[in-house]
Amino acid sequence: MGSLQNGLFGGFIGRVGNLVGYMLNEKNVIRTIGHSGKPLSPARKINCNRMKIVNDFLRPLIPFIKLGFKLKVLGTDRNYYNEAVSYNKKHAITGEYPNASMDYSKAMLSMGSLLKAENAQIQVIGTEVEFSWDVPADLPWQNRMDRAMLLLCFPERSKESHCLSASRREDGKYRMYIPLYLLNERMEAYISFINDDGSEISDSVHAGSIAKMEKIAEPEMENAISEAKEMNISNKQAPASIKPLNSTKTLPKTAGNRKLNLKLKAQLQPAPKIKIPDKPN
Repeated sequence: MGSLQNGLFGGFIGRVGNLVGYMLNEKNVIRTIGHSGKPLSPARKINCNRMKIVNDFLRPLIPFIKLGFKLKVLGTDRNYYNEAVSYNKKHAITGEYPNASMDYSKAMLSMGSLLKAENAQIQVIGTEVEFSWDVPADLPWQNRMDRAMLLLCFPERSKESHCLSASRREDGKYRMYIPLYLLNERMEAYISFINDDGSEISDSVHAGSIAKMEKIAEPEMENAISEAKEMNISNKQAPASIKPLNSTKTLPKTAGNRKLNLKLKAQLQPAPKIKIPDKPN
């Protein structure tokens, strides 16, 4: 049921029949809903397939693209998510129906006029991903303080990890922690830059893709990960505490041990004194 917001002739929020009212960028919007009983045409099948591919990719990334496309739709009736879907459906799909798929290297997750990252790369080190990018010697001073926006996408698990305010552009690198349960998953990495007051943002850049077989890790980090996993398992089975054996009193009180303890006790007792008679006169 819908509810009126500004009197009888104002907009409404909610559903009334086959109409839905909602707010978009501080404006009332009303649209119709319904399902067509007609079979899908070949063109609609292709469009629906492309929409599904893009939506499956973008839905987990909403916190990132909300900021990434915010300035692109500012002052318009367009929505940041629809803007991201529109661009990526047109430019980041490869192959033909029914074998179409995402081309992650062409995906765009932010759009703006700020300088893009140059020569962005990633490498996995232990449980972290290190992003790196070039810092040109002639980089304008006003861009040196831009903040990196970093995103790790795990498309096969529909998961993501992001940092919306990482190191400065002039630092040239930043490390992000990978959740342990995603360490062995394929990942796609993206980087954007945003200025201090959020008034400018750059186009995103695909920083690299890492598959399971390509991952490398420092030996000490590998040992730490395996030890952590072993401790997790053993802690569930180990007793709360183990007291050291300090004396024979801690031996189990079995029949054999009682005999042994008595024997040892007898051996440790001092020998009885023997009285020597006086010599006869």
